[in-house]
Amino acid sequence: MITWEEFEKVDLRTGTIIQVDDFPKAKKPSYKLLIDLGPELGIKKSSAQLTKLYAKEDLLGKQVICVTNFPPRQIADFMSEVLTTGFILPDGEVVVAVTERKIANGMKLA
Repeated sequence: MITWEEFEKVDLRTGTIIQVDDFPKAKKPSYKLLIDLGPELGIKKSSAQLTKLYAKEDLLGKQVICVTNFPPRQIADFMSEVLTTGFILPDGEVVVAVTERKIANGMKLA
């Protein structure tokens, strides 16, 4: 169990995917994402293993939930700045976590 104070340390924010590129240098099939996290955080990069369930055009414009306060992580030749969240299915594929309706980019999950 964690405390409320511990949960509050995780900065989960909404962002809209504005660009999706192939990421052939990643060890596991992935996309390079550019995500607009609003005026406070700006546009951030993320690597996401979503290639099996999503075509690039399916992800464009999708509003996702990101962890924004992890340290950046080097993945091959790409620096991932935020973690795009999702649910891992029994077969290992990832269903991206999205907002139920459109809200402002950068809103914090409470």
